[in-house]
Amino acid sequence: MKILVCGGAGYIGSHMCKRLARAGHVPIAFDNLSTGHEWAVKWGPLVRADLLDPAALANVFREHPIDAVMHFAARSIVSESMREPGLYFRNNVAGTLNLLDAMREGRVGKFVFSSTAAVYGNPQYTPIDEAHPCAPINPYGWSKLMAERLIEEFCRAHGMRAVSLRYFNAAGADPDGEVGEAHEPETHLIPNVIRAAIDPSAGPVKVFGNDYETPDGTCIRDYIHVDDLCDAHLLALDLLSASNGFRAFNLGCGQGYSVAQVLAACRARCDAGPEAEFVERRPGDPPSLVASSAAAASTLGWKPSRTLADCVATALAWHRGLSS
Repeated sequence: MKILVCGGAGYIGSHMCKRLARAGHVPIAFDNLSTGHEWAVKWGPLVRADLLDPAALANVFREHPIDAVMHFAARSIVSESMREPGLYFRNNVAGTLNLLDAMREGRVGKFVFSSTAAVYGNPQYTPIDEAHPCAPINPYGWSKLMAERLIEEFCRAHGMRAVSLRYFNAAGADPDGEVGEAHEPETHLIPNVIRAAIDPSAGPVKVFGNDYETPDGTCIRDYIHVDDLCDAHLLALDLLSASNGFRAFNLGCGQGYSVAQVLAACRARCDAGPEAEFVERRPGDPPSLVASSAAAASTLGWKPSRTLADCVATALAWHRGLSS
């Protein structure tokens, strides 16, 4: 199939393009390169355009016989969303609406959406399953939940088929070293610890809050390797061939690690590690997010196979390659 990969020059999107190509599909990366990288598009054509440009979207559906769409393109920094909510609703909600309109016009009915655990807000219980109430505590989470609602309504009204995959914390890199996580600014913990370990001039790693109600006072997150995420997307694509309507699935390992534990894991792998500097909490950060992925296991047949150690090892290899 020919798959339009929105955000295909970004972190997860570029890994997905590689996986699609290996599975015999043709990935067409659609990216404005605001945070993605042209060098990360290696397995199919790049259409440099923006989801906020309806004419560009209409054109790509005219020029390419698209069979399905995978949508990774979004703003995704919680703290930025607290400062600039309009930016997030414009990009993540209006951009998704434009994409859905273009799909409807182009008669493309299969859609896999990159969503987030941020739709749940502060957990009422853990592990979090899909029955957990959705009550985001930041504009990023709200923008993703609103996009999910748009997708669900297009499925109801127009016969589209869609799967929304709610990631917990994506981490790691391609084991072959062809693509990896290269954000500027980088806000994710593992690459920041690795960068600081490789380059001591980077200074201490900032830890946002050590007074949460967790065993060591730091936030707890569920880390999922980017290749496991790609596996889930391929399985979701298969599901769309046999299932109507809209479905949402959590993607996580079901194991939470605190910031302090991740720091220790990175330091052990790097043989040395940067100091940690504790600073104030970031607004919009819940204390703990751990997934139940039982629904993805039973319906998609998905089970993550990479560990936190794999996330750290592949990320370290990638960043060492960048610095060499």
